[in-house]
Amino acid sequence: MARSLSPMHRPIGMFDSGFGGLTVARALIDLLPGEDLVYIGDTGRYPYGSKPLGDVRRFARELARSMVDDFDAKAIVVACNTATAAGLDELRAELSVPILDVIEPGARALVQTTESGRVGVIGTVGTISSGAYVEAIEAVDGSVELTSAACPGFVEFVERGQTTGDEVMVLAERLLAPVREARVDALLLGCTHYPFLARTLSDVMGTGVTLVSSADETAFAAMGRLADLGLLRETSQPGRHRFLSSGDIDAFRELGGTLLGPELDHTERWPLETTRTPTPRCRGEEQP
Repeated sequence: MARSLSPMHRPIGMFDSGFGGLTVARALIDLLPGEDLVYIGDTGRYPYGSKPLGDVRRFARELARSMVDDFDAKAIVVACNTATAAGLDELRAELSVPILDVIEPGARALVQTTESGRVGVIGTVGTISSGAYVEAIEAVDGSVELTSAACPGFVEFVERGQTTGDEVMVLAERLLAPVREARVDALLLGCTHYPFLARTLSDVMGTGVTLVSSADETAFAAMGRLADLGLLRETSQPGRHRFLSSGDIDAFRELGGTLLGPELDHTERWPLETTRTPTPRCRGEEQP
């Protein structure tokens, strides 16, 4: 794609395994209404959490490279905790645009929220097993006592649009038992899908536990980083928002519209028909 726009007028790119990153997209749209946004939901290959990290790393590279090559993104938000844990360092090493994540902002918000010093993190199997949140929270404040719990099945419920009900409640009660027993007073939803389950999670954890979502913190972090780099768009005009899916377009439009709003009415297919399926490559590699 030809570079025809000045850096500040290029879009912000964002990707996730499916619908979860829409929580971050909503926060970013509300905070920076003048910015153009391109969002890819990789619903054709979700869920990421149960897949080998090597596969997730490859998916992330394909999506990030498409953001640069196909959409001329000025920055990329990896709105997926599993993809962040699997391949953030590689993306930052390979791409010249800023790569923003959801883990560090979430960890910072969690530490700022706790009063007792006992905190919890829940996420996919891939995210929790990577230890990414342990490292991030220790970097913010090594004195907090952290309890982590993997929650397989949560993403699948959200992707089906089933965010309440007996099945979700029974699963949540079983999976959240370790963090309840640890008597945490703040729980980080370490997957961007999980805010859609907030009502059930709050009922299980009780009123004494504050649920922390990284969506708002990620949006603020993105605004600050873009401002520091002189990349914020200066306009009073509303930005253009493009949403793409690698899976069932109609299903993504219908469920995504329920979760986010009318912005998904014109969902497109990814990869774009005018381009080949992205092949991951490192900066400096020759094009075939």
